[in-house]
Amino acid sequence: MATLETVFDINRILVTLFNTSEEVRKENNIDLVYEMDAHIPKELRGDSTVLLRLLTQMLSFVFKNSDKDEILLTLSAPDDFVFEEDIFFRIKDTGVGKEKLLAYLETNLSRDLEYLGGKIVYKDEDFSDVSLNIPFKINELGFRRHYRLPAENMLDKKVLIICESDKVSHSIKKLFQYFQYDVDVGLDNFKENGGVLSAYDIFLTEEKLSTGEVGHIISEAEEIDSLRLVILKGKEKIGNSKIKLISSYLSKPITQKSIYDLIVQLFDPEFEKKYLAKKEELKRKLKPKVEVKPTAKDELDNTIEAKKSEKYKVLDVEVGQNNAKRMGVVYRKELKHFLDTFDRSDIYFREIVNEKSITKIKEFCIDLEKQSRVIGADSMLNFADIISLIFVYNKLDMLPIYPGRFHLELKKLIVEIKKQI
Repeated sequence: MATLETVFDINRILVTLFNTSEEVRKENNIDLVYEMDAHIPKELRGDSTVLLRLLTQMLSFVFKNSDKDEILLTLSAPDDFVFEEDIFFRIKDTGVGKEKLLAYLETNLSRDLEYLGGKIVYKDEDFSDVSLNIPFKINELGFRRHYRLPAENMLDKKVLIICESDKVSHSIKKLFQYFQYDVDVGLDNFKENGGVLSAYDIFLTEEKLSTGEVGHIISEAEEIDSLRLVILKGKEKIGNSKIKLISSYLSKPITQKSIYDLIVQLFDPEFEKKYLAKKEELKRKLKPKVEVKPTAKDELDNTIEAKKSEKYKVLDVEVGQNNAKRMGVVYRKELKHFLDTFDRSDIYFREIVNEKSITKIKEFCIDLEKQSRVIGADSMLNFADIISLIFVYNKLDMLPIYPGRFHLELKKLIVEIKKQI
């Protein structure tokens, strides 16, 4: 039986799928993330009603039975989409048992799949990755790219993305790359590439990250006229957020269409004029009324004192276990890896501080911060953050007091780690 062919926008299907699955996702506390190849056409020919039903059934089953807190649906196709090609709707790492998933899909989806000429494909032996491969036709031959930026000033931009979820970050990266933008992802990547915020045109992050190390970058972003600060909207409202000037918000689900709309808004001449006017007004309001302006040293001292006054766990096991689960690693192995890496590192840290080896100190602190975050070593993460601030404020003369503090932090952390392994 021939399928009913209508023209449909794949972005609208994804938005509808996201909205209709909201209730079951909330019930099971699962986030849905899309990742879409740049060469998938916007407009396709086929039966969109059956496609939506198939995807809704598959995802609803996964949401109800998965042990994951985040499900990634990827859309991919052959690079050269000429006339009719398979589009692969793939869920990576479903978190559902092999037999249960296999039985459901083949019992409940096979009829609609056969109608569309599609098939179920399992990507690995344990069936944790599953794909619905379905053929669709391009709406207009030779016209694959439907989102073309309308003005020259919107081309050739550089983007920095720092989000809590790696899946979310990389899905947004792909969508910006559709417009041939240069994209850096993550705090580590930002630091490795020089940590120069003025090199970017768009900085996209989350409000919930504004109270940590990323908060300092956000504050700097608010001072750079040419930089657009975009906040990814989350479910939670951050009460102690200090963000004062946001260029725009980006809401889920994130698709080619929503990124296109965001770019057009951010670089529209009228929007830019109003945005710069708001920024000037904010600068005037924030201008200190006292004649004696605090020095950078005063600001740094105040910031460090504030951070030291906060309470941090030496080792937050629950956070570490959740991180390990999300990354697909064994928590005890990560703890052992931290010990293998940093045991007696206080001696090394003292040596490189005495040698004033700036590069080695930076590399050491980046590794320390990264591994502390993974295992949930909050107090050590705060220590690494303070060292980063010393570099941000260029107050390297303060470093000599910190080897002793690092020795004490490391000693406490090693005691807690050994309790767990």
